[in-house]
Amino acid sequence: MGEIQFNHTLPIQLRFNDVDKFGHVNNTVYFSFYDLGKTEYFASVCPHIDWEKDGIVVVHIEADFLAQIFSSDRIAVQTAVTEIGTKSFKLAQRVINMDTQEVKCVCTSVMVTFDLTRREAKPIEEEWIEAICKYEGKDLRKQK
Repeated sequence: MGEIQFNHTLPIQLRFNDVDKFGHVNNTVYFSFYDLGKTEYFASVCPHIDWEKDGIVVVHIEADFLAQIFSSDRIAVQTAVTEIGTKSFKLAQRVINMDTQEVKCVCTSVMVTFDLTRREAKPIEEEWIEAICKYEGKDLRKQK
């Protein structure tokens, strides 16, 4: 994941209950960090999202835990879209220590745009595709 440029960084405030009895952030909590990063990414990059009608759902997610996060660490989640298809796109994320830039965990996921009214997958809005490509600085459309 080193070759990916992350343009979106969201600082995360650790909560008391994020830390387990071993003194580090429990691995299940990382997924809530990734959810926060995704939500903030799409809210700030994609125009005209109606969260009552437009769903962006995870259909596959994979994480590699590289180093522990302790309650004293200042962390952030970084998010980048790496490929865009017709109804789905690939996302890369990582949690970093903001002071040292040490990568704590990396995550890749496949997301699908979803019509919450019809309860079915739907094509990604063209204006979202254009906004994401502009934000990421490259054409991410999947080559057929």
